[in-house]
Amino acid sequence: MTRFVSVGECMVEMAPQGKSGQYAMSFAGDTLNTAWYAQRLAPDWAVQYATAVGSGPVSDQMVDFLSDAGVGTDFVRRIDDRTLGLYLIALNNGERHFSYWRSQSAARLLAQDGPFLLRAFAAADVIYFSGITLAVQEGSGRDKLLDALARARTRGKTIVFDSNLRPGLWDSADQMCAWVTKAATVSHIVLPSHDDEARHFGDKDALATRDRYVALGAATVVVKNGPGLIHYQHQGARGVTEPAVVSDVVDTTAAGDSFNAGFLTAHFGGAGIEEAIHAASNVARRVIQGRGALVAI
Repeated sequence: MTRFVSVGECMVEMAPQGKSGQYAMSFAGDTLNTAWYAQRLAPDWAVQYATAVGSGPVSDQMVDFLSDAGVGTDFVRRIDDRTLGLYLIALNNGERHFSYWRSQSAARLLAQDGPFLLRAFAAADVIYFSGITLAVQEGSGRDKLLDALARARTRGKTIVFDSNLRPGLWDSADQMCAWVTKAATVSHIVLPSHDDEARHFGDKDALATRDRYVALGAATVVVKNGPGLIHYQHQGARGVTEPAVVSDVVDTTAAGDSFNAGFLTAHFGGAGIEEAIHAASNVARRVIQGRGALVAI
């Protein structure tokens, strides 16, 4: 049994319902999405979500949502004077556009409790975090998070990082790139998306993205590339695979998050690197043919 701890922010999602003008409330967030899919793809895993929430009824609903999904809540911190972040979706031709309210999100204080992080990480075999997890931390939280991850790595935990570049969460693009680079240096596996990396790091192609993260010390790098070829390096071996073809994209939300879950569950389940990438691609293909971040697969 693999013990998987995903670290980050779960938010309230308000999603439009057809053309009625009405919205439905749910919960989602990049690292939560990956945990949710991992639990479904590998029900024998012990999946935990490490985050912080408030003490009100909406936070209670979110914790119940995690429990009902089979995702463990042993490492959910309660912060009385905070709440959950919220985002609202506008959908246009399968692409989502987001408006965010997260200034009072409890998850922004997630890393302020160092002993909490160490307890959560001690309970893991695999620890997963993202650039968004890092971006939303207040004060010294980013340093504390990376320090706890580095300590976990020295204790034999496998660290997995999705760079998930979101410049709107940072003071500047340079700051974002600097912290993402730091995060990669504590990670064994990096799962970036080439389009974002090219835009902010200037990578000329997916190979450049792969090689940059390998140079930072990652043993495994898999570069997601939309419908393009997926370049990877794993334990010194390099290669390229072709993703599953999708002709009827409905909603691209959580495509990368579900890909990550598909890859990690296959990889740690004993699949070879290309087999794991193909499994991941097939999961993402099914997800983008449905609506919303969390799609039955």
